[in-house]
Amino acid sequence: MTFSERYGHKPVRVGIQIESIDEPLRNGLWSLLKLHIWDSAESSSYEYGRFLSGNKFHKILCESLWLHYFKEPLDQLSNNIDETVLPYLRKYFFNCSWNEVYDFIEFVANNFKKYGFRDNFTNDCNFVLEREMSAYRFVDGLITQITSNEEVLAIETAIETSAGAVNTHLRRSLELLSDRSSPDYRNSIKESISAVESFVGISVGTTKGSLGDLLKKLDTQVNAHPSLLAAFNKLYGYTSDEGGIRHAMTELDNTDFVDAKFMLVVCSAFINYLEGKLSK
Repeated sequence: MTFSERYGHKPVRVGIQIESIDEPLRNGLWSLLKLHIWDSAESSSYEYGRFLSGNKFHKILCESLWLHYFKEPLDQLSNNIDETVLPYLRKYFFNCSWNEVYDFIEFVANNFKKYGFRDNFTNDCNFVLEREMSAYRFVDGLITQITSNEEVLAIETAIETSAGAVNTHLRRSLELLSDRSSPDYRNSIKESISAVESFVGISVGTTKGSLGDLLKKLDTQVNAHPSLLAAFNKLYGYTSDEGGIRHAMTELDNTDFVDAKFMLVVCSAFINYLEGKLSK
């Protein structure tokens, strides 16, 4: 998050990459292709016009790419990996659209048949995709969207329409979630919950009592369905029980991006909902 976004001088745009790929993400995915595939190819990659025997899997992959992905004639596929094939693929990868990057790595994941490759490659891809805040992950060999535009809009709306402590907590939650060098998912969740506590406390004019007590007071103003408020109160309980987010971290703690993103989206949407009900 930039200085201008943190201090409200510029609208916040969530760092989650939906329908886009920035340079660090594209670079990271290409580097994984290099490490997992191209670095294992034998040099001097042709002998008497043929791929070397050690490059059997590379040959099968390249033939599949030309025949089924690029749909080019196979007689246009060079036998020279280092000097012709790899530069061709690299140029394509760094010039194609964001969705074609995902098409390409998904195709490669499922067509490089070396034993153990797919699991190792997709696991490393998911690490880079999470680090760079991509909205997509490999699931069973397929690139799958895990974050929707509606979720991003909920976060942006809550931040841009809130003020004071609510705004501060939401911005801090997003900042902790979006930190690509050292994300702090646990404290991001704490900030998301604190944003709801602040909003409800401000709305009812007091910060005394549990969130459940404050929600009961707020219910007289918003007339929300009891089950909805009860559901959020239970979600709040998850963060505050003995093994919850607000207690000391244990060796069993496995809080991750999915948890923190879920809480930020839910808390943002809940604040937007309450704001809408109060404005009527």
